[in-house]
Amino acid sequence: MRKLFGTDGVRGTANIHPMTADMALRIGAAVGRYFRRENGGVHRVVIGKDTRLSGYMFESALTAGLTSTGMNVLLLGPVPTPAVGLMTRSMRADLGVMISASHNPADDNGIKFFGPDGYKLSDEAELEIEALIDAGVEPAQAQNIGRAKRIDDARFRYGERVKSSLPRDMRLDGLKVVIDCANGAAHRAAPEILWELGADVVPLGVSPDGKNINRGCGSTQPTAAAEAVVAHGADVGICLDGDADRVIVIDETGAVADGDQLMALLASSWAEDGRLSGGALVATVMSNLGLERFLNERGIGLERTGVGDRYVVERMRAGGFNLGGEQSGHIVMSDYATTGDGLMAGLHFLAEMVRRGQKASELAQQFTPVPQLLKNVRFTAGQLPLEVDSVQDAISHAEGQLNGQGRLLIRKSGTEPLIRVMAESEDPELLERTVGEVVKAVEAATA
Repeated sequence: MRKLFGTDGVRGTANIHPMTADMALRIGAAVGRYFRRENGGVHRVVIGKDTRLSGYMFESALTAGLTSTGMNVLLLGPVPTPAVGLMTRSMRADLGVMISASHNPADDNGIKFFGPDGYKLSDEAELEIEALIDAGVEPAQAQNIGRAKRIDDARFRYGERVKSSLPRDMRLDGLKVVIDCANGAAHRAAPEILWELGADVVPLGVSPDGKNINRGCGSTQPTAAAEAVVAHGADVGICLDGDADRVIVIDETGAVADGDQLMALLASSWAEDGRLSGGALVATVMSNLGLERFLNERGIGLERTGVGDRYVVERMRAGGFNLGGEQSGHIVMSDYATTGDGLMAGLHFLAEMVRRGQKASELAQQFTPVPQLLKNVRFTAGQLPLEVDSVQDAISHAEGQLNGQGRLLIRKSGTEPLIRVMAESEDPELLERTVGEVVKAVEAATA
């Protein structure tokens, strides 16, 4: 089992293990050694980051580790995570690195990796890198140490790629769009791209100070954006998270639509146009049962994976599917991107509004969700609450009660020390009771 990597790279509170400068240097050296080609040629890595204060520290530490193994480092500055996937491949880099804790608070940070093909690393690759970290890496000889330099046009390259995913003649003229950038990585790129496409832009969360990323804004806290949509009489709102790989859509009434609704819209539209590869959508076990029913009614399949957009992408690649994502708002359109791209997905929602001549409220609620309840229980390092007999008994009892009337999912978060307890049922009393029983058992096991 991986000890350092979670579902999306390495993540934690800055200056607390494993997110320390020392560990970042060791990780940089290990991943540099892992990806450096030994048959000559240029050894290149691109590094992007979001707007967290600790990003400077980790950028410097990773650069030191990577250059010590002979990798040449290209520093992109603050850019969305999907831009790193794009630039890794387009610049023929051996490796891409994104410094971000996504939707987490500003005190957290993380390190995500992309291989030379622009896709996130497999579990197997991460295990090998962890072994190199444990064993230590021999640095390159003095004459082979790498160089580092800043790249100034990454944001513009990314912007052109995002716009090119739309039909050539697509314009957003006449649409008033609230864009909430979560004071994060897309705070400059997203408003620019929307304006260039003709939209009347109302920007929010575009004043990062290193400490306000995701604070009271963004895809996980869309209240301010919803209020702004109504106050400005906007046609739609788009909320991104700190690294802009997630999106939440807000209609003109202020109602919020999650990733499941957006995937339902795109899947049905693409199926009608004959461009939904494999005739199915790929989503995780967290996606609502209502989405599955909606798709099945239209002859569209649903492939479920474990939680994490990289597992979605792995299934898409293995099965030849071109659309997938998560309820949380990671939407992956593999015809255009190698990972979730919140801004790109938001633009495709706007394109549907323009193409159909319909309001956001007419498109953002494609199906009625089955009532879903999710509760989190925090635990401390070293605890294994899901292995406690009383917890297993509570889970079995809850599953028995839901049999034929809903769905239960219990999992350990891959990014935070949380046990996530989720259930779906059209019986609200049964939903509360089953989730409550399991949560109570987990809390007792972690007390």
